[in-house]
Amino acid sequence: MQRTLKDYLLLFLKGLGMGSADVVPGVSGGTIAFITGIYEELLNSIRSVDGQAIGLLFKFKIADFWKKINGNFLVAVFGGIMVAVVSLAKLLSYLLATHPIQLWSFFFGLIIASALVVARQVTQWSISSIITGVLGIAFGYWVTTLSAAATPDASWFIFVAGMIAICAMILPGISGSFILVLLGKYKIILGALTNFDIKTILIFMAGCLVGILSFARLLSWLLKRYFNMTITFLIGLMIGSLNKVWPWKKDLATYTDRHGVVKPLKQQSILPSDFPGESYLMYAIIFAIVGFLLVYLVERLAPKKSN
Repeated sequence: MQRTLKDYLLLFLKGLGMGSADVVPGVSGGTIAFITGIYEELLNSIRSVDGQAIGLLFKFKIADFWKKINGNFLVAVFGGIMVAVVSLAKLLSYLLATHPIQLWSFFFGLIIASALVVARQVTQWSISSIITGVLGIAFGYWVTTLSAAATPDASWFIFVAGMIAICAMILPGISGSFILVLLGKYKIILGALTNFDIKTILIFMAGCLVGILSFARLLSWLLKRYFNMTITFLIGLMIGSLNKVWPWKKDLATYTDRHGVVKPLKQQSILPSDFPGESYLMYAIIFAIVGFLLVYLVERLAPKKSN
């Protein structure tokens, strides 16, 4: 596919959206990749980093290696992700602390619209696709209700945590950072990044690399062999994750982050009328509608993929 500079700029912006979503616990960059139409290409590009590609690299056939892995695409998307993580983390953290109901409402509307947009890709609804959709909803909801586990700090588990977290990041509806919290490794990984703990960072990144290469291959295979069932399962994950982004909650358990700030770990969704503080119901409705409409705007502007 011959792409122009404008195309790569759009890919960078989509990566920016993915990175922005990954910063927020409970929101997945995979959801953004899905609604912007780059999900399958992203999986296939990651999957193409295989033994043959590594062989080309070792033979110094750089141009062939770059073409095989769709390098320009990966650089544009992951460049956007990195810029977003670095530049928007503080802004989104600030908004979560000062305007949580409005921000969560925005993401709630965004995810509902995302599920509807993705549902259009289902070519045939059947009993099996409906069952996988229900299983996706159940699994997505179950993940949002989990509490952090007591896990070892050994190197092997840091590696495993990297594998699991990166797989969650490319699944629509499941947040990789939230999975790290559940695994009890969120503070350790952030601390390693802050203090430049090279050993921990390399072990975690190795786990991420193994996880994303193997899981992307599995997802890509499932989309080719069982397209409708895979799509409905991913839609179910998005719907199930709505419990996590519901704007009104009460805290059931908390944890202390690396700055010593107490944050919610396990929460229960409640009605706006039961919320102890100001519910900001009208603002919540407005921001949910904005998030909903934004998805349809992005979907309309995204280039349509030919069969």
